[in-house]
Amino acid sequence: MADWDAGQYLKFADERTRPAADLLARVPLEAPARAVDLGCGPGNSTALLAARFPEARITGLDSSPAMLEEARRTLPAVTFVEADLAAWEPDTAPDLIFANAVLQWLPDHAALLPRLAGFLAPGGCLAVQVPDNLDEPSHRLMREVAEEAPFREALAGAAGARTPLGTFQDYDTWLVRAGCTVDLWRTTYVHPLQGHRGIVEWVRSTGLRPFLAPLDPGTQAAYLARYEDALRRAYPMQEDGRVLLPFPRLFIVARRV
Repeated sequence: MADWDAGQYLKFADERTRPAADLLARVPLEAPARAVDLGCGPGNSTALLAARFPEARITGLDSSPAMLEEARRTLPAVTFVEADLAAWEPDTAPDLIFANAVLQWLPDHAALLPRLAGFLAPGGCLAVQVPDNLDEPSHRLMREVAEEAPFREALAGAAGARTPLGTFQDYDTWLVRAGCTVDLWRTTYVHPLQGHRGIVEWVRSTGLRPFLAPLDPGTQAAYLARYEDALRRAYPMQEDGRVLLPFPRLFIVARRV
């Protein structure tokens, strides 16, 4: 896929930062010496870490040069590194690994989360937030439109870009076996957006990326038109023209014993 579009992503900066703030609020650390923002994006979550832990040595990691460029521009005092997140290993055990809205793009959570927890210093925390919306109409309709002609062949593999999440029981089992205590919860945010085009703009920089990347510009436009039409039937419009987008997210805070 082409690089991420930081500008498109930050059109909804407040909405995208709110889950990161809610996740950080549950991290039971007073003064971590080292923190890693895994999948830091444009630095909105990193800014929260820097504000709460001003004495910590914070490193932001991302695979997107465009996102890192924006992060370095807004947080010049923080170290940002381009990295393959699936293969990343720390040089020194961090006290906090913060992964906001990134692990859904990485496979095999049964192995991944215990691996990340194993990198932590004793008493350290792995804090994770992932979208839990693959069954929501916004994402179900992406897949349904992708199965239609003329998109079917080009988008045959698009639905596999996201990793299906485990259950609460799965994540608890995997992380307890890794020597952690585990705090789990699920929250559904409700985002008021400007019409059905607002939903398209919201997901265009995230969930839609695997569905748009294989298409030429003309076919992209046709796909988006068909997708927006499907959204109109799935999401009723409010009297003032807004559309409410429910967005479930899964949260995990695992502390290494």
